[in-house]
Amino acid sequence: MPRRTDIRLVFQRRLKQARTDRQLSQQELGVKAGLDQFVAATRINRYEKGVHEPDMATIARLAEALKVPTAYLFADDERLARIILAFDALSATEKDELLQSIEKP
Repeated sequence: MPRRTDIRLVFQRRLKQARTDRQLSQQELGVKAGLDQFVAATRINRYEKGVHEPDMATIARLAEALKVPTAYLFADDERLARIILAFDALSATEKDELLQSIEKP
């Protein structure tokens, strides 16, 4: 039986990784995502630690602030996460061409 991944842990890890990759403090990310500046750092810290879980609207704002697709924050496989980021960087034409090359009829 395959091991089930706790998606909450995946989200926590990816959120922190994306934030540090972009060299943002917890405060900066929170403010960019529309959180009140007085609670921004605390809220991001609690999301990264798993103390609290953001709602889907907040997750979407976090992804936008981090300039990553929302799906990246939930990718439980490192290769898939990298593919999501690479795919997002392609033009619409390149995305279509790639899909055509890997989809089976």
